[in-house]
Amino acid sequence: MRHETYKTHGTCSRLIDFDLDDNGCIHNLSFQGGCNGNLKGIGQLCEGMKAEDIAARLEGTKCGFKGTSCPDQLAKAIKEALNA
Repeated sequence: MRHETYKTHGTCSRLIDFDLDDNGCIHNLSFQGGCNGNLKGIGQLCEGMKAEDIAARLEGTKCGFKGTSCPDQLAKAIKEALNA
């Protein structure tokens, strides 16, 4: 299992931390900053899910007038981790 940290861009959250196991599943997902309850919920929903599936579902999600969102940034973080 390896730990990943991603600095977000254009969102209220500042950082995303998660572990990626040898089977490509996400564990221990947490956000620093942002909408606390919503982001804790996303972390619980993603626990144990395939990283590819999470990224596919969340990519392109917008937050209000912003061109991105915390879920979209998570998708970017996951793609970066999978391509590393």
